[in-house]
Amino acid sequence: MVGLAALALSGCDRDARAPAQPPSTAAAPSAPAADGFAGKIDTSHKGSAMPTMTVTDPSGAKLGIASLKGKPVLINLWATWCAPCVKEMPTLDALAARQAGHLAVVTVSQDSGSPQKVAATLSSHHFDHLHPWLDPENTLAFFYNAGDLPTSVLYDAQGREVWRMAGAHDWSATDSDALIAPAMP
Repeated sequence: MVGLAALALSGCDRDARAPAQPPSTAAAPSAPAADGFAGKIDTSHKGSAMPTMTVTDPSGAKLGIASLKGKPVLINLWATWCAPCVKEMPTLDALAARQAGHLAVVTVSQDSGSPQKVAATLSSHHFDHLHPWLDPENTLAFFYNAGDLPTSVLYDAQGREVWRMAGAHDWSATDSDALIAPAMP
């Protein structure tokens, strides 16, 4: 037994005073803001191409994501069961109204249940500028490796990613125009 313990101790040649690993330089996630909006920007995928996937709506209409090239696009992944998503939706609708003709705001539900529930949610809250796009197989969530909902991804007019945001954001806040400015012509 003593030999086994000595062998285990001798296997570690690291100086006991040295840290086990270098300290992280990434910002630690903060607690949710008092207003419930705590989205975090990630620019590590900046320049990545817009996906070539297609989403549908409850009536069967299709939208090829890549067909949106030509103007800036904000893609938002959400779900009806996600409270932060639903809280964010009125501000996305306001952004879509404010930026009509300049920025396409595309909300894509990750609900795998009834497509009518998605349309009913948007309609009942009078989100007049958001279309009920569906991604019931969560292909966009897998593409973006989105572990959290909502997730928003901003693209410039050439279809290149500017940033992505995990978590809800108040799109009517004063910093919203500055957030989307890098994608605007």
